Amino acid sequence: MPPRPIWKGHLRLSLVSFGVRLHNATSTTSRITFNQLHKGCNNRLKQKMVCPVHGEVERSEIAKGYEYEEGKYVIVQPEELEKLEAASSKTIDIDQFADVEDVDPVYFDAPYYVAPDGAVGEAAFRVVRDAMAKAGKVGIGRMVLHGAEHVISLQAYDKGFRLFKLRAASEVRTPDEYFEEVSAGSLDKTQLKLAEDLVSTMSAPFEAKDVKDRYQEALKDLIEAKIAGKEPAIVEEAQVAETYNFMDALKRSVAEAEKAGKAKPAPGKKKPAAKSVKPAAAKKVRKKA
Repeated sequence: MPPRPIWKGHLRLSLVSFGVRLHNATSTTSRITFNQLHKGCNNRLKQKMVCPVHGEVERSEIAKGYEYEEGKYVIVQPEELEKLEAASSKTIDIDQFADVEDVDPVYFDAPYYVAPDGAVGEAAFRVVRDAMAKAGKVGIGRMVLHGAEHVISLQAYDKGFRLFKLRAASEVRTPDEYFEEVSAGSLDKTQLKLAEDLVSTMSAPFEAKDVKDRYQEALKDLIEAKIAGKEPAIVEEAQVAETYNFMDALKRSVAEAEKAGKAKPAPGKKKPAAKSVKPAAAKKVRKKA
């Protein structure tokens, strides 16, 4: 039985509509978090909402307000927000289709999986999924989630869809100001060839299982050692040399990569993914900032 969805509604393309479920594609349950304690007695601290005039306030006394001028707020009532959400809160509306490579990953925010909501609409779900995958298209649309409307992208993925909330253009900074000091002069051809050899030698298929949070793993070891009353073993990071010979470093890196590559067993032949569900690689978005 699949996990409980965070949202249920309809996916709508023009006059076509069918029920879908939305699930979080990521989880932070394995991530270690800390509580704030009173130093010395180790009791957990509690946060309180305090008015500078009237002191501590209850949750029922809290209102939402927008500051339109310094110190001046317009109050928005919960029922007013509910009316805004009601019209489109249960529908993912697809407004257009675009080539997958046209959507720059810099606009991607939170990822979700979209599955059919029951057997009734599954045939329509599968037809639309395969049509989008065959065309290499991603749907661009809108939905209301957690009380706010979001622009989203929808792409055929595995046996369903992968949905991303997209950041607004106003939230994405253009790279020009960060790269303006990078020169465009000619490069040393020998160094460039060595760098290309290094990239080629170190190339390997991406394996998601190999992506690990080394800090979280070390943090877990630290906590387990302290619980057991042992002295935690903390490995200090090797110091990076401040000065080095770039050419020599390239040559040594290529040699070490080649040596490491020969030591690894040959990877087994993998079964190719179905063409209709293979996610396409994203390229730079072709739009003006």
